Amino acid sequence: MLKFNETKQIEDIKGALALRPQVEKMVDEVWEKGFDSIYYLGIGGTYASAMQAVTYINGKSNLPAYVQHAAEYYTTGNRRLTKESIVILSSVTGTTQEVVKAVEEIKTVGATLIGFIDAKGSILAEKCDYVVTYPAPGTEQIKFFMLADRLMKNNGEFDDYEEYYQELEEHLPVGLIEAEKKADDFGLKFAQAHRHDEMHYFIGAGNQWGAVYSYAMCYWEEQSWLPSKSIHAAEFLHGTLEIVEETTAVTLFIGEDEQRPLAERVANLLPRICANYTIIDSKDYPIAGISEKYRGRVLSFLLMHCVTQRIDAHVEQLNCHPLDIRRYYRQFDY
Repeated sequence: MLKFNETKQIEDIKGALALRPQVEKMVDEVWEKGFDSIYYLGIGGTYASAMQAVTYINGKSNLPAYVQHAAEYYTTGNRRLTKESIVILSSVTGTTQEVVKAVEEIKTVGATLIGFIDAKGSILAEKCDYVVTYPAPGTEQIKFFMLADRLMKNNGEFDDYEEYYQELEEHLPVGLIEAEKKADDFGLKFAQAHRHDEMHYFIGAGNQWGAVYSYAMCYWEEQSWLPSKSIHAAEFLHGTLEIVEETTAVTLFIGEDEQRPLAERVANLLPRICANYTIIDSKDYPIAGISEKYRGRVLSFLLMHCVTQRIDAHVEQLNCHPLDIRRYYRQFDY
């Protein structure tokens, strides 16, 4: 399989799950001190992950959790974000300029900053009050959700927390590998069919919305240089629907959380108006050993990432375009 290192990917997921004691200690200390609200801070891909985490918390907890866009914060501010707030962020390089600027502003407010920063000694690592370092691509959401899960456990909202993580630790790393293997043939066919699309619409809801937002912008556009647009399934019927024709390229991500019905109604409509649609349903990728009741918590968007990784690997090869090349990003000042 293209760009597939089974051993490393298993080790990466195991390593992310092994961060749990460190995350628990950090969260428990913050919990003991008390806080008034939780903010997941991000921009671009990390903003997408923040949306997934907050949607997850909102569906399962009464904790006050919000998404905060980094650039909006340093231009507009947010008076609800106080010195009693928790701010959670993630960065691979530790130098993302908008996040650095927002964090500098947040430091003046006095909020507690928790950073999952892959680069030790980077500016963001130095500015955060708590730092977890684990440079493994594709594990950001696990870390974001792990922190959310501990907060919910401390809030009395996750009684089977230990059972859940025992299942993940025993079965998730290999399960995701098997899902990616299963998705490879589909990824090739999808890439062959859509690698030259003039426009492609990606639709999703719930914790798949962040995945759709990120996939269209950070992967399809930024990495593959293919025009695309992300649409929330709840909004599809209120705008984009009207420009869909028989040949319009549309892909729907269906997850397994509370907002699945929003995606399902799009799935019911698409065959009536479009002959160029694709539906990717995380339910089509079972993982042995993971209870059905837990699939909507973290599995559905991790499984979707397994599928899209196979698409990307084949698009890269077929289009002869390395995904790490950028024309503009970090090439000059913006």
